[in-house]
Amino acid sequence: MEGMLKKRNEELERELKKSQEREEMMKQELRATFHRLRVAEEAEEHLCSQLGELEAEAVEQARNYRIRMTALMDQLSLAQNLLQSASLSLPSLSSSESL
Repeated sequence: MEGMLKKRNEELERELKKSQEREEMMKQELRATFHRLRVAEEAEEHLCSQLGELEAEAVEQARNYRIRMTALMDQLSLAQNLLQSASLSLPSLSSSESL
């Protein structure tokens, strides 16, 4: 009987040791997973920050493009008006040839 109890006790101790080893491995895996998660969160924050900067830059470029296009359209309109007024004030070639 005492031999059986001693054997059973040894089995329980081995199982306890295996259980403790598994627990330690799980803790290490959990720490590693937590570290990877923290790295991923930091990367996400960095990417979001970069995306925000790029969006702000894109808005600024679009605004500058629109301003430039408006200025060019104004210049084109002015040039067309000048050409029209110049063509109206010049005598036509056909009337000067007949003189």
